[in-house]
Amino acid sequence: MPSCGAWNRQSVESSIVIPDFVDARVGPRGSLENLSQAEIGKLLDSRQGGLYTLFRKCALAVLNTGADTDNAKEIFARYSDFQVEILREAWGVKLQIRNAPAAAFVDGEMIRGIKEHLFAVLRDVIYTANEISGRFDFAESASVTNAVFHILRNARVLDFKARPNLIVCWGGHSIGELEYQYTKKVGYELGLRGLDVCTGCGPGAMKGPMKGATIGHAKQRIWHGRYIGVTEPGIIAAEPPNPIVNQLVIMPDMEKRLEAFVRLAHGIVLFPGGAGTAEEILYLAGILLDPANRDQPLPVVLTGPRTSAPYFEQMTRFIGSTLGPRALERFTVIIDDPAAVARHMVRGMDAVREFRRERNDSYNFNWLLAVNLELQRHFEVTHESMSGLELRRSQPAHVLAANLRRAFSGVVTGNVKESGIHAIERHGPYELSGDREIMHLLDELLTAFVEQRRMRLPGTAYRPCYRLVA
Repeated sequence: MPSCGAWNRQSVESSIVIPDFVDARVGPRGSLENLSQAEIGKLLDSRQGGLYTLFRKCALAVLNTGADTDNAKEIFARYSDFQVEILREAWGVKLQIRNAPAAAFVDGEMIRGIKEHLFAVLRDVIYTANEISGRFDFAESASVTNAVFHILRNARVLDFKARPNLIVCWGGHSIGELEYQYTKKVGYELGLRGLDVCTGCGPGAMKGPMKGATIGHAKQRIWHGRYIGVTEPGIIAAEPPNPIVNQLVIMPDMEKRLEAFVRLAHGIVLFPGGAGTAEEILYLAGILLDPANRDQPLPVVLTGPRTSAPYFEQMTRFIGSTLGPRALERFTVIIDDPAAVARHMVRGMDAVREFRRERNDSYNFNWLLAVNLELQRHFEVTHESMSGLELRRSQPAHVLAANLRRAFSGVVTGNVKESGIHAIERHGPYELSGDREIMHLLDELLTAFVEQRRMRLPGTAYRPCYRLVA
């Protein structure tokens, strides 16, 4: 039975008290219902290694859904007394949780969706440690793809048996209300047409399409819609899973998360965002620039309300000016027309299905898509690695795309990830250097993001975590 920790009394007029923290013991829901004794032993032994710290952080992020901050350091400081202990039971495991965010509970019971997400975290953290790390050679491209496949298969995301219908939606977690409402309208139009949604699982442009799709699915009496959330440990605290996600997957790092998206996608919709969305667009551009993917059908739409048109003008100008006009050939821009976005995706599904069918490729995992090792190799963000990035036109376009993607990944790390925030506090901003024109374009784009308040949640001040040097 849950018990309540520190109390926060409301106004003098009210006799109701609301706990800030809750203690509880919870059993599996959605994942890990049946475990062997050997598996339980590994879970218990993992407390002595580095897994416990990782699991604790991810678990806290899941329980902190709906937080009013995207600063991982602030979240972990606020719940510094949070504890989660793995308990052995005759049939499996339970989790003993102490000092958990009270918002994860209703009348003393953990919300069912949050409980499912909590055990999805445990499932993926343990599976990656036991079955992925050390088994796959991450210096070899096909091996990286195989690792991504195994994690998704273990999470049961690949079990769907039907025609291609999964739309990956990318966009910012800190968008304004008008843009958020637009993402809901697009999701609604997708749902009316029987399309499912996959996002980065967080708030903003990740939540809106899912919320809209649930209404579209309900009107069409589709009761088993998929709302897939794909995240990774470094970002989950800043972008905790929204409550609509019904299949959550935690990938080991950002690069495998991005590959999971493009391998799962039958189409991609890009909404306005900040540095994280720019990272995703550049990653996708790097893939679509590869001649090996010239015939690969993958509908991609950049869309937002009319007021967001300048954002896409800036983004496409940056891509065209840095990577060349060919990088924009596979992107379609649709402004202020949710139904047109959905119709474009539906038309694209036919081409995707025919392409996969003719080549005997899986509908659920795109094995034929070529992803260059430069885009797969994990980039550890440090002051040294950021200053060492080659942002110069003298290199091939796909290599420049990979390095620009890494630059934006570093900005995301410095903005919201605990490790990056600590590093910036100790050593100052990350430094980026390169060709003068590229630095000018980068400065122009990042300055626009700051002015449009796309770098942090609304109502919070932004302090740049980067310095550009020509």
